[in-house]
Amino acid sequence: MAIIIRGDVEMSLGKSISQACHACLESSEQSKKKDLQGWKAWRSEGSGKIVLEARNFDEFKNLEARTIKLGLPHARIQDRGLTEVKPGTITALGIGPAAAKLVDKVIGSLPLLK
Repeated sequence: MAIIIRGDVEMSLGKSISQACHACLESSEQSKKKDLQGWKAWRSEGSGKIVLEARNFDEFKNLEARTIKLGLPHARIQDRGLTEVKPGTITALGIGPAAAKLVDKVIGSLPLLK
């Protein structure tokens, strides 16, 4: 599973973690519906995740488009705007869990979130 956080949205560390959690949970649910056996395998292997950063919204949209084109389970997170960002701000993208070779086709060489 890959979780991508938008680097161009100003969020505290806690807010970024919260958005990553939303992306993880929702994308996991999508994967479970799409491929229960693959989801069970991911869970039994430790539920691996990587958290990366998209530099801007254009890069984020490109990543999401590639995810959709490959038919990967995913979740786009749009914040309600109750704390740090404006309502409707797109903050994160969860991809997978799915085969690493497919997820890697989307995430390429994105930097780790710092």
